[in-house]
Amino acid sequence: MTERKPIESWLTDMDGVLMHEGVPVPGADAFIKKLRESGRPFLVLTNNSMYTARDLHARLNRIGLEVPVENIWTSALATASFLDNQHPGGTAYVIGEAGLTTALHDAGYVMTDTDPDFVILGETRTYSFEALTKAIRLINNGARFIATNPDNTGPSPEGALPATGSVAALITKATGKEPYFVGKPNPLMMRTGLNVIGAHSETSAMIGDRMDTDVLAGLEAGMETFLVLTGLTTLNDIDRYPYRPTKVVESIADLVDLV
Repeated sequence: MTERKPIESWLTDMDGVLMHEGVPVPGADAFIKKLRESGRPFLVLTNNSMYTARDLHARLNRIGLEVPVENIWTSALATASFLDNQHPGGTAYVIGEAGLTTALHDAGYVMTDTDPDFVILGETRTYSFEALTKAIRLINNGARFIATNPDNTGPSPEGALPATGSVAALITKATGKEPYFVGKPNPLMMRTGLNVIGAHSETSAMIGDRMDTDVLAGLEAGMETFLVLTGLTTLNDIDRYPYRPTKVVESIADLVDLV
């Protein structure tokens, strides 16, 4: 195997890596502190499109993790970046929360339900029958279908919640149109994130707790990958996949000395 270059920049998932059900994972504060002191480029990533980077900065700060706003990259920001590159100044009918609508507004997009260029589906806790019906009819009339991420479920203290991927499947069933998913495991989210911090995949690493999103996205983007066991994936799960992370560690605490 070709020997990899030293790691100069880091991308890490948020839920399951830095925090779990609102509680910081032991070692997460030391890892973030070491990153900031080192001056190395880094991003904290999330497929959740509900929150703005400022919201997430405040959320992390409340549990003792000081991550600057500019070091947070969401599927909403990645979606806005993708659309700004593909179709600048377009129009969109959006199902989602402030994280998505703010990112699209900042990219110069206009929100409309009249003949939009795109229907964009993101995360929300208030999916409505009327909004979904409108989305289906707009797609049938020619609007292109974009979704922020393919996650079928999201976590909550009470159990799994239906997420963007599940709702996208409903719209696909009704329209016959598959969406383009921007978020992980699409390596596009990783590559646009690397561009934001001026990093290169050859010298970057991705830390995640899921084989099917974090590790796969990092692998396909050409990065070194670290799987932590503080989230959804267990050691027994790894062999179910036809690919492997570069290294498996118990938690983010095991990676502090690599920064």
